[in-house]
Amino acid sequence: MSGSSLDGISAAVITTDGVDVYDVGRTINVPYDDDIRERLHALIGKKPETPELEDKLKALEADLTKAHAEVALDVIDYTGEKVDVIGFHGHTMLHDPKNHYSYQLGDGQMLANITQTKVVNRFCNADILAGGQGAPLVSSYYAALVDTFEKPVAVVNIGGISDLTWIGDNGELVAFDVGPGNAPVNDWVRRHAAMQMDYDGKLAVTGNVNGKVLANLMRHKFFAQVPPKSIDRDIFKDKLEHLEGLSLEDGAATATAFIAEAVAYSVALYVPKRPKQIIVCGGGAKNPTLVRFLRQKLEGIEVLTSGQLGWRPDTLEAEAFAFLAARRLYGLPISFPSTTGVREPIIGGEINIPQDF
Repeated sequence: MSGSSLDGISAAVITTDGVDVYDVGRTINVPYDDDIRERLHALIGKKPETPELEDKLKALEADLTKAHAEVALDVIDYTGEKVDVIGFHGHTMLHDPKNHYSYQLGDGQMLANITQTKVVNRFCNADILAGGQGAPLVSSYYAALVDTFEKPVAVVNIGGISDLTWIGDNGELVAFDVGPGNAPVNDWVRRHAAMQMDYDGKLAVTGNVNGKVLANLMRHKFFAQVPPKSIDRDIFKDKLEHLEGLSLEDGAATATAFIAEAVAYSVALYVPKRPKQIIVCGGGAKNPTLVRFLRQKLEGIEVLTSGQLGWRPDTLEAEAFAFLAARRLYGLPISFPSTTGVREPIIGGEINIPQDF
């Protein structure tokens, strides 16, 4: 998994039949080297059909895939057992569901050849072609994890963007992107403090939330859109210009509050029934300032972090795409009318068989 927050590569080994999760084994996080991170940052939002960028994107895809292969081989070697399949999400460069377009950087066949292991990638393509949003796709994994929990319960994944999965009393699923995640915070501190992220929310905790700016941010038309819905990492970029003029700390605090406000707004308006618990996962679960903002906004709901439940926040999405790869092999759907807006459940993912080279 290579998240839109540009932090690096995460990998996990799970044992599953695509319905139940029996074990989570080795997990690992490897930060991007500066070269790959800078090249990704420069090319995010660009289409591969752009002639003047074609060579740069091809070269970056090869280097990114090789970096994933190194991580995958390390995990496989550590595990000491044959791995049946690798789920390879790739790095989302542009996601535009309105125009039925989503582009993930990463060569599944190259990864299969290097690792000599079957690879499933291009998870969202079938959903997009069937008229779906192409995201979020991991709701079935969250449903498996909370199978024994009291319902309704919701899982909020905060990566570069934030998405929510709601699981009802009888296992009903509702999922959609709720709005900004770590991307606006990361971009703010990158631009103004030459930092990759607001580590542990230390800048935000010393700043003050600017209520006027926050209100302006929440006026984005995305929030009025009824789910199913999904977004690209940079959809709020223009609105985030409202942060300019704030101090470094106040900008970090306001961008962090924007995430919590978007989650609370979505819970209030777009889930069928108020959840008893919300479980926060992804990189946002490790930001105590953000978690505190969420608890303040979601009064009356127990807000837990994935770490409190023994889940592994850094690699949860990697586990999820391993799970989806297994579902693809077993011919099980990964997206549904209530999660991406498709007319019927869709089996997603392209299988790459390793070739000798």
